[in-house]
Amino acid sequence: MKTLTIREARQALSHLDEILAAEGEVTITKRGRAIARVVQLGREMPIPSHRDLREKMPRMKLGSEKLVREERDAR
Repeated sequence: MKTLTIREARQALSHLDEILAAEGEVTITKRGRAIARVVQLGREMPIPSHRDLREKMPRMKLGSEKLVREERDAR
């Protein structure tokens, strides 16, 4: 993680993307106190596939078609 003063951040704004690619996160300080944290978007979490999501879901005891029929017949 890189730390920049507010003045350094203004000067580095044109190549902030390069700094983020190298460091991953930048903290901006003003008079020694952290005032902002800049992180690169989309780098950390890839979008999971539908298969991964389905495998994480618990299996149902009854199939959905049976549950729908039971609910429909109960009315």
